Amino acid sequence: MKALVVDDNGNNLLLEKDLLEVAGFEVFEAENASDGIAVARKEKPDIIVMDVRLPDMLGTEAAMILRQDKETQDIPIVFVTASVMADGRAVMDTIPNSGFIGKPINTRTFAKEVRQFIK
Repeated sequence: MKALVVDDNGNNLLLEKDLLEVAGFEVFEAENASDGIAVARKEKPDIIVMDVRLPDMLGTEAAMILRQDKETQDIPIVFVTASVMADGRAVMDTIPNSGFIGKPINTRTFAKEVRQFIK
């Protein structure tokens, strides 16, 4: 199974990548939304794990771009974020086939939580 992790924080990126690799995923990574979109189109991962606050655009905006593309519209997206303001949640709720994991992530259950979003 292939996963794409998009996070501009190197520590988070490394941690999430390691946890998913240990769980048997092949992991691709990107440090901003634009690269994340490009990697998603190229690799067509089974799931995308995306930070909401990215340097070039919000993860939710990137998700909407991915949802408009036939190649990537059905890939589940899991947002990983510490900021769960009501307005942010409302935007996430409008994105089909997406879910949400709060930071700090639970290292014991992270991979299992991610896997639950894969249909």
